[in-house]
Amino acid sequence: MGQQQARSRQSRRLAAGVLAGVLALVAGCTGQSSSAASGEGGDAGATATAAPAQLALAPADGSTDLSPVTPLEVTVAAGDLGEVTVADGDGIEVPGSVAPSPEDPETQVWTPESPLDYATSYTLTATATNADDAEVAGTSTFSTVTPATVTTPSVGPLDGTTVGVGMPIRVFFDAPVADKAAVESHLTVTSSTPTDGAWNWVTDSEVHFRPSQYWPAQIDVTLEADLYGVDFGGGTWGEKDRTVDFHVGDRHVSVADAGAHTLTVRDGDSVVQTYPMSAGSEENPTRNGPHVVLESHRDITMDSSTFGLAVDAPGGYRTGVEYAVRISNNGEFVHAAPWSVGQQGSANVSHGCINLSTERAAWFYGFAQPGDVVEVVNSIGPMLSPVDGDIYDWAVPWDEWTAGSALS
Repeated sequence: MGQQQARSRQSRRLAAGVLAGVLALVAGCTGQSSSAASGEGGDAGATATAAPAQLALAPADGSTDLSPVTPLEVTVAAGDLGEVTVADGDGIEVPGSVAPSPEDPETQVWTPESPLDYATSYTLTATATNADDAEVAGTSTFSTVTPATVTTPSVGPLDGTTVGVGMPIRVFFDAPVADKAAVESHLTVTSSTPTDGAWNWVTDSEVHFRPSQYWPAQIDVTLEADLYGVDFGGGTWGEKDRTVDFHVGDRHVSVADAGAHTLTVRDGDSVVQTYPMSAGSEENPTRNGPHVVLESHRDITMDSSTFGLAVDAPGGYRTGVEYAVRISNNGEFVHAAPWSVGQQGSANVSHGCINLSTERAAWFYGFAQPGDVVEVVNSIGPMLSPVDGDIYDWAVPWDEWTAGSALS
């Protein structure tokens, strides 16, 4: 009996030892320390709270007198961008979308489907969440400028037209432009055959673009005048954007040689006509240099009073003329002059025009298109210049032309 009790106590001690070993093994597998197992330091394994997301909005809250094309930017740190909205002063949401900034992929730019308005208050709102999905929100209320005046310039050539290789792009403003560099930086010219080219402010209210040489033939040219939201200076802002597409046609570059008294007409590289002509007399010499065809008239009345000489003064005149092709705004034309056929090919007797016989003038009238070039050489007159009208562009040396850019 005593031996049985001894064996029973030994068995209980052995079982207790095995159970303690099993418990120790389980505690080791769960990563608990002895203090944790005993109930000490029970919060040591809790998850840390994520840092809150941070939003930065531009323009800053309270900004005023902004251009309506000012970029609306949202930058997020320590989180992910959520919703971005823009509403006007009446709370009406403005349709738009968000995309990474081309300059900084970390910044998102909200772009409206249609440009924002002048003289309007807007509120930019954005949200972001951190790693714990805790959301933060930010707002910026700003207002756009109220212009004293808005304006849209006129452009030549007109959209959809075909012109000759000498036609520059001309942009005409209603009033002198105070900030020419700002305006010029928003005028972009592209062509199907790449060329060089530069802008030149021929006046304070007119800027022209041309390549260093005549345009290549048979190309398409596009002017993008992205002037909405551009400050012209002096309280004037751009009213809208414009895009003008035009085509450059065949290369027609003629040479009017006042010394040889001949007009040589080329179609591309081929000479198609060589006509006897009469240029301006000693008293009224034709201007030298590349002239650009501006317009054509089947019949026109020419009047000396248009350049300051009275009709009834010595040398004055008023007469009807046929097949007149204007090559400058100082009164120079290529036109029919049956009264000077006897001097054509031998003497210069006109008031500055290129005189041809009626038959030859009719042919040239049918051949010429706006933008074609007539290069006058060997005249005793001066070089074509600003006093002679609005297209003297090709008479300006290239280095002088590029110096006329506001961005040079």
